[in-house]
Amino acid sequence: MPDETQLWEYRVQTVGSFLSGVKADELEQLLNEWGEEGWEVVSTHILENANKINVIAKRPLTDRARRRRSLP
Repeated sequence: MPDETQLWEYRVQTVGSFLSGVKADELEQLLNEWGEEGWEVVSTHILENANKINVIAKRPLTDRARRRRSLP
């Protein structure tokens, strides 16, 4: 019987800048782009005193992505 454990790949990106913070329209555009690529946001983390956030997303790990990651 094959192992049916779902494997994931993760993505973390820092959004915002010290001077302007996180702009809602830019964040929305980024999230829509990620959604079109199959990414699902699972968490956000506010970077204290930096006006930035880390956005953490995941999507199922495909054989193609696994091969790409194994290349030198």
